[in-house]
Amino acid sequence: MLFKFSDRLVEVDPADDSQIYDTIDERGTYVKASVERLENNQVSLQIEIDEATFEQGLEKAYKKVVRQVAVPGFRKGKTPRKILEARYGKEILFEDAVEFIVPDAYKQAIAEHNVEPVEQPKIDVIQIEAGKPLIFKALVTVKPEVVLGEYKGIEVEVQPVEVREEDVQRQLETMQKRHARLITLTEGEAQMGDTAVIDFEGFKDGLSFPGGKGTDHPLELGSNTFIPGFEEGLVGVSVGETVDLHLTFPEQYHVEELAGQPVLFKVTVKELKRKEYAPIDDEFAKDVSDFETLDELKEDIRKNLMSAAEKAREQAKRNAVVEKVVGASQVDIPMVMIDSRVDQMLEEYGHRLRYQGISMEQFLAMTKQTQKDLKAQFIPEAEKVVKEELVLEAVAKAEGMSVSDEELNKEIEEMAANYRKPADQIRKILESRGQIDALTEGILLKKAAKFLVDSAKEIAG
Repeated sequence: MLFKFSDRLVEVDPADDSQIYDTIDERGTYVKASVERLENNQVSLQIEIDEATFEQGLEKAYKKVVRQVAVPGFRKGKTPRKILEARYGKEILFEDAVEFIVPDAYKQAIAEHNVEPVEQPKIDVIQIEAGKPLIFKALVTVKPEVVLGEYKGIEVEVQPVEVREEDVQRQLETMQKRHARLITLTEGEAQMGDTAVIDFEGFKDGLSFPGGKGTDHPLELGSNTFIPGFEEGLVGVSVGETVDLHLTFPEQYHVEELAGQPVLFKVTVKELKRKEYAPIDDEFAKDVSDFETLDELKEDIRKNLMSAAEKAREQAKRNAVVEKVVGASQVDIPMVMIDSRVDQMLEEYGHRLRYQGISMEQFLAMTKQTQKDLKAQFIPEAEKVVKEELVLEAVAKAEGMSVSDEELNKEIEEMAANYRKPADQIRKILESRGQIDALTEGILLKKAAKFLVDSAKEIAG
C-alpha cells in the first residue's frame, strides 16, 4: 500500500449519501467507515480508527524505532518513548504506526461492506495526531457490476457424434507407424521418411560458421528439423555419396548473422535407415495391445474415439453456450484486471518456453519483438477470459450458488490423485500459497457454466 500524508481534516458526515458502518474486529478495534461508489469502478472508503487503537500502533512503532536511533545518554533500544518523542518529535512514530494498523483496518472495512478490490488501494492519511482518531482514505478499483442478458434456455447448434470406419483405420495406421522398425539399407537412394546418418559442414563466404558442423547426425527426412531445402536436398542421395547444398537461411532465423544469408552445406550420407511396417492383422493386434484379434482392437479404438468425440462435443456445447451468454451481457472491465491477466498469461508462457529450454529473452530476440509487443498480443484473449469469468460469477450470484466443503474436499482429493500425494498434503500446500480461495472460485465458475449448459436447448446441426 502507498501512504500519502495530508494536513487536511475530513470528518465523516452521517447525513451524506454514503453509508456509515461500525466494525469491531477480534481485538476490539473500533473502525468507522464511510463508503462512496465512484465512476469507472472505483470506490472511496474513509476509515476512522479510534485513538486507543492508534496508540497501540504508536507503541508498536516505538518498539521498532527505538532500536534504530541513538539518543545521547541512553543505550540503543533503551531510550524511553517520551524522551525519544521529545527529541525527534512524535511524528517519528507515525509512518510505522500507520503501516502497522492501516492494512488490518482496510481489510476489515472491505470485508464488512462487500467491497471486492482488484488492485492495491491508494492510501491517503487525512488526520494523524497523537490522542486523536487516525483517519485515512482508501481509493481502490473494484470488480465491475455485470448486467446479465438472457442466460437460461440458450439455444445452441450441436453436431451429432459419430465415429467412421476411416477414423478407426487412421488410428490403426498411427499405431502401425509408432511401432515401425528401422531397417538399415545396404543399397538404394534416400527417400522422404528415411533416417539418414550424415556428416555435414556449413560454409558462409567460404568459411565454416559456429554450429554448422555435425558428425554421425541422425536426420529423419521430412521432419523439418533443418532449414528449408536441406532435407529435400538429400532425397535421391545414395549411401557414401557427398553432395553440395546451396541454401539460404530464413529471414527470421534466430542467429542474426545467418538470417537471410546464402550458405553452402557439404553433406555425406553415411547410412540410411528405413521404416518397416508390420501388416495390420491379428498378429499386429497382439503385438501392440492386450487383445487377441484385430476386431477386438478395432472395437476398443472405436469406443475410445467415441468417448473423445463426446467430450469434444460437450466442450464445444459449453463454449457455445457461454459465448452466447457472455455476448448478451454488459460489463465495463477495469484495465487493471486485464493487465493483471496479461501478466499471468505472460508468466505461464515464459514457463512453457523454459520447459523447452528457451528463455524469454531468447524468444524475444528470435522473434524480433519486445515484451511490450508480446503483451499486446495477449490483451484480446485476456479481456475475453476476464469477461467470461465475471459473467459466470454473476450467474452464480443470481442463482444463489455457493461451494460446499464437500465440493472443495472432492476437488482437492482429485488433485491429490493426479499428483499421487495425500489430500491433506495438497490442502496444506494450497493453504500455504493462499490458493484455497482461487480454487473455490474455480469450482464456482464451473458450477455456473454447468448450470448454463444444463438449461440450454440443443438444435441439431
